[in-house]
Amino acid sequence: MLYRTLGKTGQKVSAIGLGGYHLGHPPEPSDAIGIIRRAIDHGITFMDNCWDYHGGESERRMGIALRDGFRQKVFLMTKFDGRTKDATARQINESLQRLQTDHIDLIQYHENIRLEDPDRFFAVNGPLEALMEAKKAGKIRYIGFTGHKDPFVHLRMLEVAAQHDFQFDTCQMPLNVMDAHFRSFGHNVLPKLVEQGIGVLGMKPMGDGNILKSGRVTAVECLHYALNLPTSVVITGCERTAILDQAIEAARTFKPMSPAEVSALLAKTTDAAQSGQFEPFKTTIDFDGTAQNPQWMS
Repeated sequence: MLYRTLGKTGQKVSAIGLGGYHLGHPPEPSDAIGIIRRAIDHGITFMDNCWDYHGGESERRMGIALRDGFRQKVFLMTKFDGRTKDATARQINESLQRLQTDHIDLIQYHENIRLEDPDRFFAVNGPLEALMEAKKAGKIRYIGFTGHKDPFVHLRMLEVAAQHDFQFDTCQMPLNVMDAHFRSFGHNVLPKLVEQGIGVLGMKPMGDGNILKSGRVTAVECLHYALNLPTSVVITGCERTAILDQAIEAARTFKPMSPAEVSALLAKTTDAAQSGQFEPFKTTIDFDGTAQNPQWMS
């Protein structure tokens, strides 16, 4: 397994992260628990999750999997949807209970997808106040934000954070072979994060499987491309052991790509990427959990 430094935190984490949403897919919790422990046994230390995934089931499964000494082997991340201080504090505590831990290594402001979301984060009685109290209490260590909709919203978050003299530890966003051509987080946001020393968490390396449906690239090519970017972690969903093993193999076989190799790979996806059809999280509301469930924010 490859290990990289997470921005300015100094923490060493696995370059492949285990996506939390897909852990809710197996009908039997034991299957997901087995995947988590297999990932850890193969050197994956970065665990992704979220308060809202499958009504909390993804966190519950991970909490069980991290018993018996496994918690000490991982860097545990989850996300929250609250847009108020009270909602954020409540969701942090619920996540701690489900994950069966006394602290979360990294917690992230989920779905920064609206232009007003940065303002909400820094508002009076907003999420940041709850996060700072939780950090002081030892419940969380690092703070980040995520989003999948538009790089412009991420850039605005960075601008508003600077206005408040606040720096995020991490930022999570889609980074894949289609993103390079369409509303690109890689072109527009990634350089800013590197410049500021913010840990880069790449997600949707295969666009939730949609990019593979284009027939232009393989799963391993998708993972190698994302690993070749200045990412600290590439988070990928693994609802089956075979998919997990594929991700582990991609990390094992990864070698830095030359500019010519990158260009050749991206040339395969140029036409297919133009309309955003293989990145529906950018072009539809299907992936906008907080839009479909506004009660999560309050």
